[in-house]
Amino acid sequence: MQNRLDDIVKNTVEGLGFELWGYEYRPHSESALLRIFIEKEQGINVDDCASVSRQIGAVLDVENIIPVAYILEVSSPGMDRVLFKSEQYQGYLGQTLKIRTRIRLDDRRNFKGSLVSASESVVTIKVDNQEFEIPYESIDRARLVLD
Repeated sequence: MQNRLDDIVKNTVEGLGFELWGYEYRPHSESALLRIFIEKEQGINVDDCASVSRQIGAVLDVENIIPVAYILEVSSPGMDRVLFKSEQYQGYLGQTLKIRTRIRLDDRRNFKGSLVSASESVVTIKVDNQEFEIPYESIDRARLVLD
């Protein structure tokens, strides 16, 4: 199902002329949340979000791949954007990030600090003068923090 959802979201967003920044799919037992972030060079407006929402909603209804009732949200990534892909981290070196991990690393799951580096497999974040290497597969959510 995940690969099919990836294809639907990516192909629909790009087919409408937008860049897919990323998306979050949060399934629950009786409902689900699908939050999609889109971009374009000129910026995103409400009509852009509505257009993508209508199109993706129609495709999801036809494909019927989400087995429960779902909420669909479409927006721009915003200033405090969530980071999804390793290449996205590269543009924010030196900036403050808030990272939540899926599992405990160094006896913690939450990290807030300066992004030191981002390789293909790990990000390094400096928290209170201590550096932590966090593998991408361990990251549940990473977001820019506006200072």
